[in-house]
Amino acid sequence: MKSIQLRTEIPGPNSIALMRRREAAVPRGPYHATPVFAARSEGAMIEDVDGNKFLDFAGGIGCLNTGHRPAQIEDAIRRQLEKYLHLCFSVTPYEGYVAVAERMNALAPGKFAKKTLLVNSGAEAVENAVKIARAYTKRPAIIAFNDAFHGRTLMALSLTSKTHPYKAGFEPFPGDVYRLPYAYCYRCSYGLTYPSCELACATALEDAFKRIVAAESVAAVIAEPVLGEGGFIVPPKEYYSVLQEICRKYGILFIADEVQSGIGRTGKFFAIEHYGVEPDIITSAKSLGGGLPLAAVTGRAEVMDAAGVGGLGGTFGGNPAACAAALAAIEIIEKDHLLARSTQLGRKFEERGKNWMKQFQVVGEVRGLGGMCAIELVKNPATREPAGEETKKLAQYCYEHGLITITAGTYGNVMRILVPLVVTDSQFEEGLEVLESGLAHVSATAPPKQLVTSNL
Repeated sequence: MKSIQLRTEIPGPNSIALMRRREAAVPRGPYHATPVFAARSEGAMIEDVDGNKFLDFAGGIGCLNTGHRPAQIEDAIRRQLEKYLHLCFSVTPYEGYVAVAERMNALAPGKFAKKTLLVNSGAEAVENAVKIARAYTKRPAIIAFNDAFHGRTLMALSLTSKTHPYKAGFEPFPGDVYRLPYAYCYRCSYGLTYPSCELACATALEDAFKRIVAAESVAAVIAEPVLGEGGFIVPPKEYYSVLQEICRKYGILFIADEVQSGIGRTGKFFAIEHYGVEPDIITSAKSLGGGLPLAAVTGRAEVMDAAGVGGLGGTFGGNPAACAAALAAIEIIEKDHLLARSTQLGRKFEERGKNWMKQFQVVGEVRGLGGMCAIELVKNPATREPAGEETKKLAQYCYEHGLITITAGTYGNVMRILVPLVVTDSQFEEGLEVLESGLAHVSATAPPKQLVTSNL
């Protein structure tokens, strides 16, 4: 392990001055993972207002799979600005919106006809997916999962699981939302072990129709193929096929929330492709816009057409500049082979992570799918008590040593990796060195663990 040097004056005087202005002008609600203010960025690097340079392992919370300011996206935006900046699609439609919809329809799994609605954010995509599912099925109920995150608007927040800081104080939420345990094998809600569990977490869906909500009342089941804010939890490979089979049996739609896991993050364009499942509706956002706000709801044509004329839309949905950026981002992913790059980064992380599990008692599990990777920290490997404070210290150590990271998990004890897929090998290695040094810094003095398994 290399010697990692402490950065001086982090945060620097300019960041401190800006933070004082922020505290006076902005509500306390918006949270910051670091106390540094960005000045410029490129690729996988950020420079702050004090001239400090950082490797970005957070990627604008997953919005920059194609990197900071790629030339192709900047050029596409400039070309669009020479034509027009805003034309509400509901008033005067334009080709860019249609072109993005065509690309998303082609990229989404399933050989059936599809249609795509464009909106502004992941939460807005989820809200519309619920509206569409209810319109198509004429049913009210939605089933979501523990540890899920689907957004912060009221309907999306009712689907989101974590209480603090997201839900507490914002009640009441929309009704007819029901929740089941997720396939969190490291912390199985049923006290079972995969594969001898026989996927009790999946078959519990059918049992819920007897105990929680009638099947004929359920419009859709919504799930993140890999949990995002919930801790980058990767279900067993058979999980979604069992869920979908049950949904099909009862005429229930399956919505895959790919806001964070989609657009190439896991080594497939959509994470659900790893499971061989064809959702009825897919929501996507974050990296779709290449750094600009854009989200999509893509689904079976007959499902998407259930809402009447005027029932879907929004003033800024499918903004022309964002559409141009999205088309360029998709092209970058394809031409620069970023799906293969995501898989490669995941393998490198897995190899390094397995060593950390042997070296550091604080590392409870290393898991991920392609470039969507995470470390879960625990105080004790036997009890698996979440190490939330240690995770905070690790995040602080990282930014003080030039690495921007972001935590996750219901217990705040997961370090997630969302590095831009354009990161160089040397940059990625440098970031892993900082993480390793940080783990050594926060680890309790204890012997290496025995008999550890990984979910990778």
